[in-house]
Amino acid sequence: MHYHSLGNIPAKRHTQFRKKDGTLYNEQLFSTEGFSDMYSLLYHNHPPTMITQVGEPMNVAPITIHDKQLKHRSLQGFSIPTEDDYLESRKPVLVNNDCRIILAAPRKSMTEYFYKNADADECIFIHVGSGTLKTMYGDIRFEYGDY
Repeated sequence: MHYHSLGNIPAKRHTQFRKKDGTLYNEQLFSTEGFSDMYSLLYHNHPPTMITQVGEPMNVAPITIHDKQLKHRSLQGFSIPTEDDYLESRKPVLVNNDCRIILAAPRKSMTEYFYKNADADECIFIHVGSGTLKTMYGDIRFEYGDY
């Protein structure tokens, strides 16, 4: 196991780590593979789980038209209708119990809310456009050809 640190951190992990005003930093262990593999120990000024607002839920379950029917199809992916909102612009085109291939053509940036898929992993490929992904690790620029 190796450690890489950035910024001010306490001498020991999982201990009280206080700010200059005496209040505690919020500790978070972050991993996608559990804590027997690589993980990050993050310290936040504000709780990362703090919810400031909950919007109306959106049903993202795909509706299939043809079940158990194999046919050649042309998806016309670059002709998908554009929509302002990123989540509403997502259109599932291929689905099964394990995977969904979704196409999206959002017109606007997600500036009104933050989005996290808490139900599944996502891999997003950028065919057109560019932007900035804002994460707790910092801003990450993306453009055509990026995953």
